[in-house]
Amino acid sequence: MPDPSTYRPAPGSIPIEPGVYRFRDSGGRVLYVGKAKSLRSRLNSYFADLSGLQPRTRKMVTTASSVEWTVVGTEVEALQLEYNWIKEFDPPFNVRYRDDKSYPVLAVTLNEEFPRLFVYRGPRKKGVRYFGPYSHAWAIRETLDLLLRVFPARTCSGGVFRRHQQLGRPCLLGYIGKCSAPCTGQVDAAEHQQIVADFCDFLSGKTDRMVRELEKRMSVAAEALDFERAARLRDDIGALKRALEKQAVVLGDGTDADVVAFAADELEVAVQVFHVRGGRVRGQRGWVIERVGEQDEPEMVEEFLTQFYGEQQALARDLPEGGHKAASPIPKTVLVPVLPPGAEGLERWLSDLRGSSVRVRVPQRGDKKALAETVHRNAREALQQHKLRRAGDLTARSAALQELQDTLTLDTAPLRIECIDISHVQGTDVVGSLVVFEDGLPRKSDYRHYTIREAAGEGRSNDVASIAEVTQRRFARYRKSLDHHEAEARFEAIDPDTGKPRRFAYPPNLFVVDGGLPQVNAASAVLEELGITDIAVIGLAKRLEEVWLPGEDYPVILPRTSQALFLLQRVRDEAHRFAIAFHRSKRSRRMTESVLDSIPGLGQTRKTALVSHFGSVARLKAASVGEITEVPGIGTATAAAVHEALNKDSSAEPSPGKASVE
Repeated sequence: MPDPSTYRPAPGSIPIEPGVYRFRDSGGRVLYVGKAKSLRSRLNSYFADLSGLQPRTRKMVTTASSVEWTVVGTEVEALQLEYNWIKEFDPPFNVRYRDDKSYPVLAVTLNEEFPRLFVYRGPRKKGVRYFGPYSHAWAIRETLDLLLRVFPARTCSGGVFRRHQQLGRPCLLGYIGKCSAPCTGQVDAAEHQQIVADFCDFLSGKTDRMVRELEKRMSVAAEALDFERAARLRDDIGALKRALEKQAVVLGDGTDADVVAFAADELEVAVQVFHVRGGRVRGQRGWVIERVGEQDEPEMVEEFLTQFYGEQQALARDLPEGGHKAASPIPKTVLVPVLPPGAEGLERWLSDLRGSSVRVRVPQRGDKKALAETVHRNAREALQQHKLRRAGDLTARSAALQELQDTLTLDTAPLRIECIDISHVQGTDVVGSLVVFEDGLPRKSDYRHYTIREAAGEGRSNDVASIAEVTQRRFARYRKSLDHHEAEARFEAIDPDTGKPRRFAYPPNLFVVDGGLPQVNAASAVLEELGITDIAVIGLAKRLEEVWLPGEDYPVILPRTSQALFLLQRVRDEAHRFAIAFHRSKRSRRMTESVLDSIPGLGQTRKTALVSHFGSVARLKAASVGEITEVPGIGTATAAAVHEALNKDSSAEPSPGKASVE
């Protein structure tokens, strides 16, 4: 375990001014970013008695090998710099309030010519506006079904939209008045975008204006004796009011505010946010994150507001310009349980992001106080439910990493684990996968696929050669960076042009191979040839789940209840899943191209048109001859040939699988 005293700054060298600091490891990776009113006071606390630090903080300072800082002039500058560095370097020991992926939201694709409304779960994307999250997907669908009567916007997928464009007739929703049918030209792009803009305005809280406008149009229609239109508008008003009834009024003065509450124990913090627009709760979000250090509630409030609103405003800026440009996601008022230490600076920063005044307040009485208590109860309940669902999860991950360190006699706990796997069928379509786990959790942004170049098609025994090739390709760039800057290797993790971390510029602590001794020896030989000696290599064989070390005659057998074994199995299974998925897609493309190549008169242009039109080979195979002829350039005879070729008996096709030597 590294000794923090080896990189502790000299006494008196740390300034007493406010600033932002970064801890780095030996590879130059930023481990933690923080800010302080007094850099000297804050940094000295990290180099005190290790036994007095929180477990996560202790792991951070013993993993780091250096610390650096930047002095700033104001609290606003410190907030901005800290937020930018956390976003840029994504430090593993910083808390990240990432977008909820479990709660459903209502998405509006403003980046399309004909925007679409649909229920969505997952990370936020550029050019898409979101409403929610909601507790249940059925609640969104029920509300959307009511509102489509008034705002008949498109809800179909891209494939369905293009199909009805070619057919020249709308879908069922178009016939029953719940879609304006832009696919058939019943409304043009500008008219449809206005419908979507009105829909977004309604969900943003401009409900009274919309209802008043419909009531005025109903009166005009009635006076003109157009009773059919007046009745339809009356029903539209009823639909809007029923949608509003589902959202209870919580603030009688019609305030736009976000209400934030925290519930914490020694290890974790639950955060709940209620988004109130026009006095009604329009959405709710929740996070449960690991507690960092000795943060008190005011510091947690400041950290959360900085990260959350910085991310939300960045996403809002990516929405397209136009008449329906989204309003700032930052409300005029943010209600918090306690004021953060730099409340005035935080208000100035939020006001700059919003473009108008933002107030951060603690509710003292009345409806706001009652709502804040409700949000706090929700936070307590979320923390309790999380602890029940994941009892011991954090402890289990820490125990697994510590057990791996002890069992494999590593210098430090393997905070970054990489695993490779090979997949093929009888030596064909050989592919490799690499998955990455950091702090015991998958880091999917760093996953990689490899198409094997040298061993492809040469038979089952070349799994070992494939392992060697993937290992060589993974570490070649890292080796090159060491050759260029041997004396300053730690700075190679940062791109000097962009100032951002380079992908895979730093090595894993543990490199896992899916296989037995031959595979492990192959990977170890490649690392030795590259001159890389500071990476532990092991193999996990499926037969008995034994752990193989390079050059050893006998494996290490971990207990079946071992947390370390559970973690290794999860890493190996994830690599296997990732490899199989890539292999199947690659083999499917090859087989389909082969089948289409054999059809007389079907050139590359028409093959591309077929696959683009249907979106996937499975849909093309399921299509009828009549549907295939709808593709431009495809006649009846060619369509019949395609349909026959794709629907032949495929019993001779080899089943997906994997051959490996373990």
